[in-house]
Amino acid sequence: MNNEIHAIGLDIGTSKVRCVVGEPGERGVMNIVGYGEAESRGLRRGIVTATDAVAESIKKAVGEAERVSGLEVESAVVNLSGEHFRGENKNGVVAVAGSGREITEEDVERAIESACAMQLPAGWEIINRLPQEFIIDGQDGIMEPVGMTGARLESLVHIVIGPSAGRQNLNKAVKRAGMDVERMMLEPLAAAESTLTDDDKEYGCALVNIGSEITSLMIFGRGAVQHTAVFPFGGLHFTKDIAVGLRVSIQEASKIKQRYGCVASFLLNDDERQENIEIMPVGRTEARGLTKEILCDIMQPRAIELLQHVAHETVRTQAQISSGVILTGGGSNARGMIEIAEQVFDAPTRLGYLDESNFGGLAEQISGPEWAVASGLALSSMRSQVREMNRGNKRPSKMAEWFENFREKFR
Repeated sequence: MNNEIHAIGLDIGTSKVRCVVGEPGERGVMNIVGYGEAESRGLRRGIVTATDAVAESIKKAVGEAERVSGLEVESAVVNLSGEHFRGENKNGVVAVAGSGREITEEDVERAIESACAMQLPAGWEIINRLPQEFIIDGQDGIMEPVGMTGARLESLVHIVIGPSAGRQNLNKAVKRAGMDVERMMLEPLAAAESTLTDDDKEYGCALVNIGSEITSLMIFGRGAVQHTAVFPFGGLHFTKDIAVGLRVSIQEASKIKQRYGCVASFLLNDDERQENIEIMPVGRTEARGLTKEILCDIMQPRAIELLQHVAHETVRTQAQISSGVILTGGGSNARGMIEIAEQVFDAPTRLGYLDESNFGGLAEQISGPEWAVASGLALSSMRSQVREMNRGNKRPSKMAEWFENFREKFR
C-alpha cells in the first residue's frame, strides 16, 4: 500500500510555502517521507495577488520535498484561507416520507441542503458544509441518522462562506506550478487534523492558527466545528512594530524577532533583561545596542492586543473550551505566547505540535506548530486515499459507504 498511496499537503501561506509528503504506515499512522519550505511571494492576507510569483514559490517548496522524498509530486491537498471567510450555524428541517418513516441518505442530504439554502453576497460561495448534529422528532445529539425511524429530521450545519475568486486564483497558481489540486481544505481544519485529539473536539477547544497576516479561530465542541472566525492580523505585526520602534529594516526586524523575541516580560530573568542586542538602524553605518527588556516591551503589548481580539470572539460565542486553547502557525512560536494566551483566555493553552499517534517517519523534524497545516493536509489526503482503496478491496454496505463519503465530504 505504501507504494500506491502518496499523500501531499501544500500549505501556501503569506510568509512561507510548505509541502509535506507522506505515506501510509501501520495502524493508520502517516510516515512523513519528505518536506520542503520556501519563501512565499505574491500573496497578501491569504489572497493571490501575483499568480506567477506564487507558482514560483510553490515550485521551490515542492522541489525540495521531491528531493528529500525521492518522489514526483503531481497533485496535492491545498490550504484555503482568506480574511473575508465567515462561518455561520444554520439549521434545516425536512419531513421523512419513506416507508415506515425510515430515514434514508436522501433525507439527510435534503436536510443539509435545507440548512444551506441561504442568500449569498454577489461573487461569494459556500466553501464548506460541516454537519454538527441531527435531531429526529426532537431527539438531539444524533450523528448518524440513516436507518433510524422518525417523521421529522432536522440538521444543524456549520457553513463557511467566502469569495469564490480567492479559491479560483489559488487553483490557477497551483496549476501554473505544474500540479493538480486534489481538493482544498480550510486552513484551521487542516491544523486541527494534525494536532487535535477526539477528546479535544468532543469536550470543546479553541484552535488559533496565527499566520503572517491572518489569524483564524475555529471552535470545536461535541465532536464538530461550532464557530469559525478570521482576523486580519498575525505575526507580521510584531515585525512591523520592531521595525518602527527600533528604526530597522523589515528584514532586520524579522531576524531580531526570531532570535531574541519574547512577548512575556515575566519570563526574563535579571541577566536576560540587561542582555545587549546589536542592531543596525536604517541609514546608519554604526551598530547600536538595546536590551532584551526593551524588545519585550515592544512585543508584549501587541501580543496581548491580538490575543484579546480572539479571546473576545470566544467569549461572544459563549463557547465551552474545557480542553483549552491550541496555538498553531508560525506566529505562535514567539517565546511567552503560551503564557500570555493562558492569561488572556483564562484557559489551559498549549502549542499545536503534531499528534505522535498519527505521524511517523520524519515527523520529529517538522513537529512544530508552523507545520501543523501542511501536515494536516497530507494526513487528510492519506486517509481519503486509504478509504478509497479499502472500498475497492472490500465492498462495504451501502449505508457504511455513504457515511464514509459523508464524513469526508463535510470534513
